[in-house]
Amino acid sequence: VQRFISEDRLPHLLLYGPPGTGKTSTILACARQLYREREFGSMVLELNASDDRGIDIVRGPILSFASTRTIFKKGFKLVILDEADAMTQDAQNALRRVIEKFTENTRFCLICNYLSKIIPALQSRCTRFRFGPLTPELMVPRLQHVIQEEGVDVSEDGMKALVTLSSGDMRRALNILQSTSMAFGKVTEENVYTCTGHPLKSDIANILDWMLNQDFSTAYRKIMELKTLKGLALQDILTEIHLFVHRGGHRVRLRIIPERPNLPLALTECFLLSTVDFPPSIRIQLLIKLADIEYRLAAGTSEKIQLSALIAAFQVTRDLVVAEA
Repeated sequence: VQRFISEDRLPHLLLYGPPGTGKTSTILACARQLYREREFGSMVLELNASDDRGIDIVRGPILSFASTRTIFKKGFKLVILDEADAMTQDAQNALRRVIEKFTENTRFCLICNYLSKIIPALQSRCTRFRFGPLTPELMVPRLQHVIQEEGVDVSEDGMKALVTLSSGDMRRALNILQSTSMAFGKVTEENVYTCTGHPLKSDIANILDWMLNQDFSTAYRKIMELKTLKGLALQDILTEIHLFVHRGGHRVRLRIIPERPNLPLALTECFLLSTVDFPPSIRIQLLIKLADIEYRLAAGTSEKIQLSALIAAFQVTRDLVVAEA
């Protein structure tokens, strides 16, 4: 993009990727580099396409802006269409014709989260740039800059929690930082997780421990009490548990197995240090069950029933591990 600007050959642009990765900031920085402050308002049109998704926004403000030429300024105008994937099909087709007609004096920059929602005709007329989720190496220095400027008290584990929960979304990281600081004063791991309503790692460890070691009724009661006390959503619990199962290698204590009370001491000690790193065949079955539960949650079914299914899935898996041993 920098080369396009320096050579004055900026094409139509299509910036896509997840939210909070710098798409809008990038094109606004380019616009500030292209135009002086006093001519910025007359040379740049910035629209949020989700405000008005219909064809009228193309026939009205966009067409009017693109069709007027500048008298005292050489070069092109710039139209920035944020959230372009929210535009209707008819509006996108109309925009294609406007882009073709006024290419000589206007450049268009479309910004979207989902490339698949932009019609192929528009994609083919733009140079595409994908913005991936930001890495911790990019996020931490920027967060530290904001923390220093704002004088926020952030612990080391609090910083790690911010980066983990934001999942590469800088906007989300800053929002969590602000809300946690306002709510608790100091930004620690526990405060960050509490502020976002996300389960702590210790909560997930307890839930796994209950599902694998307690009987069904006790596990259900304890998890429901924890959910109510901390306001946790089953979807968030399921996501964290999936990471434990998928990555494996996390130690979970398997105490005395009720179905096998007469196990030799050595074998009992083996169960005490069992891990979530299940054998591949058992792990596959468990992941399929977790996927089914997530699908049903997304369909709006009862959380209580799906929690029962989650506990049952882990207890069946536990019995399979014991049987194979």
